[in-house]
Amino acid sequence: MTTTLTPRRSRPPAQPDSLRARRLPGYAAPALAVLALLLSAGIVYGVDLGGPVLVVVFGVLLYLAGLFTAANAVEGRRSARNRVWSALIHSALVLAVLPLASVVWTLVSKGTARLDGDFFGSSMNNIGARDANGGAYHAIVGTLQQVGIATAITVPLGVLCAIYIVEYGRGRFAFAIRFFVDVMTGIPSIVTGLFVLAFWVLIVSPWFNDGRPSFSGFAAALALSVLMLPTVVRSTEEMLRLVPPPLREGAYALGVPKWKTILRVVLPTALPGIVTGIMLSIARAAGETAPVLLVAGGGAAINFNPFENNQSSLALFVYQQAGEASKYSPARAWTAALTLVVLVLVLTVAAKLLARRNRLGR
Repeated sequence: MTTTLTPRRSRPPAQPDSLRARRLPGYAAPALAVLALLLSAGIVYGVDLGGPVLVVVFGVLLYLAGLFTAANAVEGRRSARNRVWSALIHSALVLAVLPLASVVWTLVSKGTARLDGDFFGSSMNNIGARDANGGAYHAIVGTLQQVGIATAITVPLGVLCAIYIVEYGRGRFAFAIRFFVDVMTGIPSIVTGLFVLAFWVLIVSPWFNDGRPSFSGFAAALALSVLMLPTVVRSTEEMLRLVPPPLREGAYALGVPKWKTILRVVLPTALPGIVTGIMLSIARAAGETAPVLLVAGGGAAINFNPFENNQSSLALFVYQQAGEASKYSPARAWTAALTLVVLVLVLTVAAKLLARRNRLGR
């Protein structure tokens, strides 16, 4: 009987210290940041150059210089440059988030002062400068009706126009449509309000109002739809172009008609991006003031009929309350602004969830 002896596997020899990459300790970067801020504060306040903003700016510069010097001495030039660029990227992220956080904090802190039933259940009708009551119920109704009508007009037109450009359009006509859509993207909102005022209010509305021009929420919805249309078209066009061509080719190979392929394959695939573009256009329309002021006229009373008489909106309500000479108006303006932001947020989340559910269902 023979036994085979297997040799033991020897452990690899430990690497000498000269082959190990040297790294800065984990506390080095925070310590350098604190030291840079303290040194910057000492310089700025010692020489009386400025305030906290200048302290932060000088602190970031000193931190980057100190981080590069320390990393270059310990880790090498290549790693030092990598650390500096990583710090710049993180600083850009913080710089982008700070204004957003500031806006949210300001809205929440100042907008909760009038979050009560009276604000959401009453209008500004018969409310004077010395009255603490009054709410934005009429403005909320106007915003929902105007944005809803504008969305019902714009979404079918915008999606169909984008489908034509991507799936059918060829030659100069498609190029002209794309060019004019790009031009419409930069049109100021007051220009669209003037256009609807000259066309609808002064020319068309007298036919339905015994020869007299009439302001209405529907006119504001038309102006908002002109603002929403280019955003819907461009976003839908880009999303349709991102749909992989093999999906279309597979449907065509199975004998599916082109219109059915677009309806059942292309649109469901691009639906999340299309919904995002639609919600961006709705957010822009809900925050516009000039078109509503020009063609809807505003108003302090509740008006449930978007085709007759003046109608207000939340954005116009904020604008009017911010300019009122009353100590109660700023609280109403901040609460209306918070309400508008929350309304757009709720609509966006609901639309995204619906688009996700429909996509998974397919």
